[in-house]
Amino acid sequence: MSIFKAYDVRGIYPTELNEELAYKVGRAFVSFLKVKNVAVSQDMRESSKSIKKELIRGITDQGCDVVEVEGLCSSPKSYFACWFLKTDASIMVTASHNPGKYNGFKFTRKEAIPISGATGIKDIEKLALENKFKDVEKKGKVIKKDIVDAYKKHVLSMIDVKKIKPLKVVIDAGNGMGGRDMELVLGELPLKAVKLFFKPDGSFPNHEANPLKEENLLDLKERVIRENADFGIALDGDADRVFFIDENGETVPSDFITCLIAQDLLINKSGERVLYDLRSSWIVKEEIERLGGKAFMSRVGHSFIKEQMRKEKAIFAGELSGHFYFRDNFYTDSAVIAALKMIQLISEKNMKLSSLVKHLNKYFASGEINSEVEDKEGKMKELASKYKGKISWLDGVRIDFDDWWFNVRASNTEPLLRLNLEAKTKGLMEEKRDEVLAVIRG
Repeated sequence: MSIFKAYDVRGIYPTELNEELAYKVGRAFVSFLKVKNVAVSQDMRESSKSIKKELIRGITDQGCDVVEVEGLCSSPKSYFACWFLKTDASIMVTASHNPGKYNGFKFTRKEAIPISGATGIKDIEKLALENKFKDVEKKGKVIKKDIVDAYKKHVLSMIDVKKIKPLKVVIDAGNGMGGRDMELVLGELPLKAVKLFFKPDGSFPNHEANPLKEENLLDLKERVIRENADFGIALDGDADRVFFIDENGETVPSDFITCLIAQDLLINKSGERVLYDLRSSWIVKEEIERLGGKAFMSRVGHSFIKEQMRKEKAIFAGELSGHFYFRDNFYTDSAVIAALKMIQLISEKNMKLSSLVKHLNKYFASGEINSEVEDKEGKMKELASKYKGKISWLDGVRIDFDDWWFNVRASNTEPLLRLNLEAKTKGLMEEKRDEVLAVIRG
């Protein structure tokens, strides 16, 4: 299985991804994009420093200048660097929320436009593996830039600091880059912040920095209850995803968070477009339209969503996996900006988080269920021939009926089909979930 994936490059260090390959990727990136300068950043993983060093050597050996972002960096900060420093492209050395043995790259063009498997990652892979690069007359140079103050100013500009109340919030950074990003802004806010695992540590000594897994939220939930906190925030490894825990220690579904942030953004901007990924509850579209917005369904995956956001000029997008995207953040995702938006919203509403989402809990969802399937395309076609509802092939197959819907998508990296299903009653959800699973696994 290739480490050059649909949205980024990700593999185990040093067997799948190492310094030698990083050097080739640097040369391949410049050869493919024909850029004059690239912003390069790294996270806190133990292999990131040496991988970044060889990546930079590859870039400069191909005649391209490197603007090296000083210090450790989150993915949102690396996107900001590309935009703020006006570089032709950017590369972030990170494996996002993966365990410590992994590392990887996130690529963008200028203005932080992501490069996906379809728009360049596979081309870069081909060039790197061929390893036949043209020699250049003049090597590139390395310029170091400190963007901390500018980044802090930008993040704080996304909220009205005066509206923040002294809420008690527990924040679990999972020893990833989110702790650094939160520390930047916490001093400017009147919050009572209880900090968990803020020290960047690429070995992830406490738990994986992946809040999508319920077991990685246990420390946060326990602390929210113990501290009698207003709510909890869980950040992933590179700080582009965030999950929220209510005052009762319950995980709030990310599609409900999409509704709340959309409500905040649409209050003075009726008619704006908001995107939501096709796994989200029916309530998201209903709520966006109720608030005067225009709702558009999107494919799963940050590169697809960012592309569609630009096309639609959408003000905001939310994804079930905890990514939240903002037009005013150059159409990119940011865990810290989403967290600050929620802090402001809860401050203004003066309500508990559980109360804010209560009216959204209208339908019954299965959650994402994975099944091992070899012929993924064949199985989706079988489902499409069996179920005669309103069908969409936007991302896998989605079929809607009056009282239930389901989506089945293929994993980009494993022989898996992923089922998400929702219905108007719990009984119907369970019945249809078991029925569709029987077809998938039959």
